[in-house]
Amino acid sequence: MNIVLIGYRGTGKSSVGQILGTRLGRALISTDAEVIRRAGLSIPEIVKQSGWDHFRDLESAVCLDLAGKDGLIIDTGGGAILRPQNVAALKTSGVLFWLTAEVATITERIGGDTQRPSLTGTKSFTDEVAEVLRERQPKYAAAADHIITTDGRTPAQVAEAILGKL
Repeated sequence: MNIVLIGYRGTGKSSVGQILGTRLGRALISTDAEVIRRAGLSIPEIVKQSGWDHFRDLESAVCLDLAGKDGLIIDTGGGAILRPQNVAALKTSGVLFWLTAEVATITERIGGDTQRPSLTGTKSFTDEVAEVLRERQPKYAAAADHIITTDGRTPAQVAEAILGKL
C-alpha cells in the first residue's frame, strides 16, 4: 500500500512525505520531480514550451506508473486530482491523505516559490491561491480517504496524524 499525499502547494506534502519516508523506511516519490526528470525541463519550461495540458499528460503518466508500485510515499503535485484517471490510478494501490491549509498559511509558505508558473495569469498571488483552492477543494474532498489540517502544525505533527490514521 502506498501513502499518497494530495493538496494544494504549500500544505506540507513534501516535508511531511520526507518524515513519513524516514519513519517508515519507504521511498518518497514526488510526481512533480518525476515529471521534471522525465522531461528534462523545469515545470515553468514545460508549461512555456508545451502548455499546461502537456504537463498534465506527463503528470498522468507518472501517476499511472506509480500506481503499479507498492510501499511508496507519493507526494503529488497540487493539480494531480484534476484528472479523475490520476485519482483512480493512485487509489488502486494507495490511501489518499488530503493535506489542507488556509490561504494565509499557503501564501506565507510559498510566497517565494518560482518553480511554478501562474495558474491564472491575471490575479494577485493571494487571489490566485484563493481562487484555485476554492475550485479544487471539491476534487480534493472527493479524492481523499482522510483529511489532515496542517495549519499551526509542524510537519512532524502532521506525519504523526497520518500515522495515527493508518
